[in-house]
Amino acid sequence: MTIPQRYELRQSFFFDAAHTLKRQIEADASRRIHGHTYHVDVYVSGPKDPATGMVVDLGFVRAAIARLRDRLDHRLLDEVEGLGPPTLENLCAFIWAALDGEVASLSAITVRREGIADGCTLRRGAD
Repeated sequence: MTIPQRYELRQSFFFDAAHTLKRQIEADASRRIHGHTYHVDVYVSGPKDPATGMVVDLGFVRAAIARLRDRLDHRLLDEVEGLGPPTLENLCAFIWAALDGEVASLSAITVRREGIADGCTLRRGAD
């Protein structure tokens, strides 16, 4: 039996933030400042290094996440520079851009708002 040599690891974190959003449906509630707890999964994937036994040292991933989390936690997302309209899609792209240079083998970002049961995943596509 051959064991596959590509692994996928996940490191999760959450942050609480407020935002507004201009929408065509549920417009009144969305335009008022309101908040969510956002749950984020950061995925890295690849083969494990024979010397370390790891795809990436998750300590480095946690350190990068801690720096990013401070930019989002207990903030008004409308005011976060570089985010744009605070949609799930833009949050995925913002988090990806913030971690891409710091987290080796980044393969996907998932942002979820479990309280209202929605989420978005951004995956590395075929380049």
